[in-house]
Amino acid sequence: MQDAKSLYIDGQWRAASGGGTFAVINPATEEPLVERANASEADVDAAIAAARRGFEVWRRVQPWERARLIRRVGDLMRERSEEIARALTLEVGKPLGQARVETQGAVEQFEWFAEESKRIYGQTVESRAANGRIIIDYQPVGVVAAFSAWNFPAILAARKIAPALAAGCSIICRPADEAPTSVAIIVECCHAAGLPPGVVNLLTGDINVISPKLLASPVVRKVTLTGSVPVGKRVLKAAADTVKRVTMELGGHAPVIVFDDADIEQAADSAVQAKFRNSGQVCVSPTRFYVHESKADAFAKRFVDGTKKLRLGDGMAEGIDVGPLTTRRRQEAVESLVEDAKTQGAEVLTGGRRPPGFNRGFFYEPTVLRNVPDKARVMTEEPFGPIAPLATFREFDEVMERANSLSVGLGGYVFTRNLRRAHEAVDSLETGMVGVNTFALASPETPFGGIKESGFGREGGALGIKDYLDVKYTNMVLA
Repeated sequence: MQDAKSLYIDGQWRAASGGGTFAVINPATEEPLVERANASEADVDAAIAAARRGFEVWRRVQPWERARLIRRVGDLMRERSEEIARALTLEVGKPLGQARVETQGAVEQFEWFAEESKRIYGQTVESRAANGRIIIDYQPVGVVAAFSAWNFPAILAARKIAPALAAGCSIICRPADEAPTSVAIIVECCHAAGLPPGVVNLLTGDINVISPKLLASPVVRKVTLTGSVPVGKRVLKAAADTVKRVTMELGGHAPVIVFDDADIEQAADSAVQAKFRNSGQVCVSPTRFYVHESKADAFAKRFVDGTKKLRLGDGMAEGIDVGPLTTRRRQEAVESLVEDAKTQGAEVLTGGRRPPGFNRGFFYEPTVLRNVPDKARVMTEEPFGPIAPLATFREFDEVMERANSLSVGLGGYVFTRNLRRAHEAVDSLETGMVGVNTFALASPETPFGGIKESGFGREGGALGIKDYLDVKYTNMVLA
């Protein structure tokens, strides 16, 4: 690693111009891990200027050469995968095995988009004029400002850096304060791969210093954000002043609909793993369980039995299934949601408290609630924690109305062995993504994103690169 106090601007690592730093905390121990640079306004200005110069160079690099360099970044990340995974566990708290899976996913983003850089296909449209040619092609949008969240810092940054590079854009990355180290390693790999100066830049520190300048700058032509709905709305308003392109992934509150003909054991077993992965701090985490009333008892028993087998602890230890929450703020928010559900009549089947014997760290027990009313806050606010609220339903139309009742629509899940019912449920759910008999939604070859207040634009898949490209139409009449 470079000096932990450094920023990466114009191909060089440097300290913050004002000398400021901030501490990154280990959520399992509450002890400081490292000091990172707190960028000043002058640092932001320098990054913008560097990205502008870098863009003019990078946009002229031919796609096959871009692909070679982007793939080299992925290769270097793979060589340092254990280092990245350890940084994720130490800063986010997730078990090391889960951190390794995230690291692999981040590498695959660079591998996928290295190939997509060769496949930016234009189009020729038949002209009305006998001597005419109509050409539609794509050009890189320009300098990109990328804001990523702390729950999956490596893969979220990779989802932004890789397609931006593939499209021919330069980028300024601002990772979350809670977990910047894995992103710094990715940037180091970009440097080692030989990307020209200014193409990738890294700013860490006070969002209230960094964000306003990036959003106000006319040089920055696109903003990509993974964050909360309130933050996304503020960014959209600021980006409107200079009419920037935007990609927004703003979270969700994913319904899980378990029909009476579902494989209950398979649904419950897979739900335990999906729900408590990364302590429930996943934007597509299953967060509202609607189980047909005829199968509710069987599902609840299987789900609780599986949850009780999960081992809670420091993610660096062997055999841990669930680590701490990443911040004390999340721990307190989860606690508040559970207490509210209890006052609304919900029954705690397991968990529902900070674990005894953990004197340090932001731990909360994996929690299953039953008979949770729709008016409980946990059913209307994204819990972003290890809480599984169970409710029942009777009729198809009834459960679809309840599932679609919120203003967000990122992911949703359906469990049924009836093919017709599966299609009807997929068509009815107001979400950008649906898993049928599976919780697997995120992969580099698929378009990740939501509708309604969950945002717009897509990350991944053949569509992912389009958000970093402008369309140019030429009507040419041959003289």
